[in-house]
Amino acid sequence: MSQHPTQPDNSRIVRRLLLTVVGMFAFGFALVPLYNVFCDITGFNGRFNDGQAAANTKAVDTSRTVNVQFITRVNKGMPWGFEPEVRSVRVHPGETKVVNFLARNPTGKNMVAQAIPSVAPGEASLYLNKVECFCFNQQPLAAGSDTAMPMQFYLDPDIPEHIHTVTLSYTMYDMTEKATPDALAALAQPVN
Repeated sequence: MSQHPTQPDNSRIVRRLLLTVVGMFAFGFALVPLYNVFCDITGFNGRFNDGQAAANTKAVDTSRTVNVQFITRVNKGMPWGFEPEVRSVRVHPGETKVVNFLARNPTGKNMVAQAIPSVAPGEASLYLNKVECFCFNQQPLAAGSDTAMPMQFYLDPDIPEHIHTVTLSYTMYDMTEKATPDALAALAQPVN
């Protein structure tokens, strides 16, 4: 007597596939907050807490300078204009600098965005310290308006001698559908 192979239970396979899709969606939705937590803990991409900013007691190394370049872009479908006020600055390691980034919302609707940073070379991210950065929070911008967003930083004086140029790149993402309550409240306030 021959046995027929049993057919897999289709409903069980469909459930597993649906659970996989839901899990992937949840992971994608949580990726930005998880990335922010990871950067807070590790200091990756120059992000750190205020306690670290107060710890910068090292002297400025005036014997050398590092060129810090700024590159900006907007994610596909994001209608904002986004650019640095200056394309690069020369910095002595240990010296604090402030650079403004300009954002424009040319649309007819209020929007919320957030910039995600990237540092090259990757080794330099260990020495780039942001004291203040617009990338730490979502940025609300009313319809048809523009704003200047500051970023205050310094390079640790222990940055390796072979690093002469650091490139800091920001990509701006539309976060309107996933805006925090604080960002939405800022949009609701009247402009003076």
